[in-house]
Amino acid sequence: MNNKLSSVGLRTMLMLASLVIILSGIKAASQIVIPFLLALFLSIVLYPVVRFMARFRIPNVISVILIALAIVIGFLATASVVGSSLNDFTRTLPQYRGLIGEHLRDLQFYAAQLNIQISSEELMQYFDPALLVSFLTTMLSSFSGVMTNIFLLLMTVVFMLLEVQSLPHKLNKSLSNPVQGMISINNAINSISRYLAIKTVISIITGMIIWGFLSWIGVKYAMLWGVLGFMLNYIPNIGSFIAAVPPILQALLFNGFADGLAVLGCYIAVNLMIGNIIEPRIMGRGLGLSTLIVFLSLIFWGWLLGPVGMLLSVPLTIVAKIMLEANPGSHRLAIMLGDGK
Repeated sequence: MNNKLSSVGLRTMLMLASLVIILSGIKAASQIVIPFLLALFLSIVLYPVVRFMARFRIPNVISVILIALAIVIGFLATASVVGSSLNDFTRTLPQYRGLIGEHLRDLQFYAAQLNIQISSEELMQYFDPALLVSFLTTMLSSFSGVMTNIFLLLMTVVFMLLEVQSLPHKLNKSLSNPVQGMISINNAINSISRYLAIKTVISIITGMIIWGFLSWIGVKYAMLWGVLGFMLNYIPNIGSFIAAVPPILQALLFNGFADGLAVLGCYIAVNLMIGNIIEPRIMGRGLGLSTLIVFLSLIFWGWLLGPVGMLLSVPLTIVAKIMLEANPGSHRLAIMLGDGK
């Protein structure tokens, strides 16, 4: 009995040690892993488009080239607009600091009338817009660092899309249990493809609504905040809240209290309608992940891969769960990751 327990404990320790080594390697090689993951998930999203174009007898090579050209044109157009808006926003940062300082000094004056002692200097540390710019810069620089190798990323996507048709045959030859292995791989691809496709469409709609509303009421950098809303909508639980902070503060400071409330109401309405009603209904029975696991995966993948890991936290966790389900020895861990249904 003791020998059996010691062997189980030894095996568990070896598994944990191997996991630590693997994660350390991934973190050390994040500059290579992140572009590969982006290319992989982008290929999963785009492959249904290739199959759709194949129905019209468009050759696979032509379909892939057209998709790559569309990505390049869209990326260059968006990067040009967002880059100019971000530079302009950074130049106006001193104005934000001055306006926030004035409002906090007014708050300090009115609080003193009620015998409440507050320090505008201390409050300024919590409302420092430089923290916001630092977060935006970190988020965008993480993507810009990947997108500087846009050619390499696109070439990886192109070759993945061209190779995908021969992939099932190769996997059947290489897997020790081809039937079970192909079932697990198909489940992972279908789950990720469905999630990313739906999430991308919903994120585009969210970003367009934000952009349109902010432009309508005259909030500056509406395009920047729309793109930010699109990107951060991929981050579960907290992404939409982070995306709402900059435009709300900007509207309050520059447009007035009424416009600030209007922007706040817009974000609340969008998050309630899309995040709590439309998206769950389209997603169906859910992702098969518990709410706690979704939040913890956000923290874990963010630590491991940075902002890109936060954006891809749900797909990566879905892959991990399906891999654990395929292995009888780790099936119990997969149950712990599930939603209990």
